[in-house]
Amino acid sequence: MKFQLTSENITKQRRVCLVVGVFEQHELSPSAELVDKASKGYLSKLLKSGEFAGKPGQTLLLHNVPNTTERLLLVGCGKQKSPLSVQDYRKIIMSSVKALNAAKASDAAISLTELSVLKHDLSWKIKQAVAVCLDTAYQFTEYKSEAGEPQTLRSVTLSVTEKNKLTAANHALKEAIAIAAGVQFTKNLANQPSNVCTPSYLAAQAKSLAKQYKSIKVKVLEESAMKKLGMGALLAVTKGSAQDAKLICLEYKGTAKKSAPIAFVGKGITFDTGGISLKPADSMVGMKYDMCGAATVLGVMKAAAEMKLPLHIVGICASAENMPSGTACKPEDIVTTMSGQTVEILNTDAEGRLVLCDALTYCERVYKPETVIDIATLTGAVVIALGHHASGLLANHQPLADELLAAGIETHDRAWQMPLWDEYQEQLRSPFADMSNVGGRTGGVITAGCFLSRFTKKMHWAHLDVAGTAAMMGGGERYASGRPVPMLMQFLLNRCGNK
Repeated sequence: MKFQLTSENITKQRRVCLVVGVFEQHELSPSAELVDKASKGYLSKLLKSGEFAGKPGQTLLLHNVPNTTERLLLVGCGKQKSPLSVQDYRKIIMSSVKALNAAKASDAAISLTELSVLKHDLSWKIKQAVAVCLDTAYQFTEYKSEAGEPQTLRSVTLSVTEKNKLTAANHALKEAIAIAAGVQFTKNLANQPSNVCTPSYLAAQAKSLAKQYKSIKVKVLEESAMKKLGMGALLAVTKGSAQDAKLICLEYKGTAKKSAPIAFVGKGITFDTGGISLKPADSMVGMKYDMCGAATVLGVMKAAAEMKLPLHIVGICASAENMPSGTACKPEDIVTTMSGQTVEILNTDAEGRLVLCDALTYCERVYKPETVIDIATLTGAVVIALGHHASGLLANHQPLADELLAAGIETHDRAWQMPLWDEYQEQLRSPFADMSNVGGRTGGVITAGCFLSRFTKKMHWAHLDVAGTAAMMGGGERYASGRPVPMLMQFLLNRCGNK
């Protein structure tokens, strides 16, 4: 889908489907008023008939509106007197795209960016419009012999009524398109089946990014190198699999200045059976999405390179399969991590923190980052606690947590901070090792974060548990969301502003 901006009168867009907003009580948006004037009151007469109520997200397609265009899509925008909420603005854009595709429109001119949204400016409205348009139209049909109904919408023109804001709007559009490229890359990786998307496949995708962007360099550590480095925790996870584990390291340099990097570390379990602590059959559906943390890292690196951010960024993907076999690790096995700390593995289904702890130690020792953020579909507990609306956030540095929370609110890719109190560390006690890899049923999100915090004491670190947000399950649907790429890209953009 292509996007462009226009500052001309929307009624001059004759060869496309026009999209204008209509409020409750028969009130018209500015663009709808222009259409009404050009059509000599056609819209006003229609609305007085009571055919269209103007409720948020309601749509009505009109044909052959006099003196304007062949097709006009009315979209309900609620009450005119109060600014729209973020949720209603997104709902209105989503409804518009669905209606345009249902009408088999290939080109559209959307004026909804002129609507007032509470506490948000034109640049934000453009970025959200692009994100919602692409998210609504996204399909993954690579493995379907018949793809079904194609998405017909190919180009979207967004209205910018104030010409003095056109430069800022164009800048926002470029950012939105770059972020969308990262989100789509993440989605496409995550939606691949696990017989295709193995650790080797993820490594190959990382190398393809390095070929596409000169600013990205990649190195991949094989199991032999991990063994020499003492990554006993990561290697314990991969012992039961026929697929070799990979530690995929990407480095993006958008500036010639020497600076400590911002690092992202992603969990890349390409399929999680639970290992010897085997999951029930129903719980295995969707476990191909256990690599969404790694997919997020790759999406962020792509978007950063597309945007040419003036930053030094490192991305590490700790990738393996968690399978049961005669060689798999077992409950009560004890392993030594790269940091030298020992872990008693009481539950082999708590494998994400095992691959992450060695990846975090490697990141700290090799790259010495200014900031490190790990992203993982780590616990089912976060879904129980927060549902599918917010990612779980824990951090050992409050300013970093505040940055991520603010970036999440800005992009509507939100997180909720949980405590990282010392009292929770007691749940990880083991009589035989420095710690166990689980802390019991209570406080599961927090004790997982407490485990990782033991490997990040020398860094400003934050942990995002995205088990409820990176992929959506239920109602017969399964799909990757691309989150938290928008949040992390806004975090990076804010860092650029600070610098």
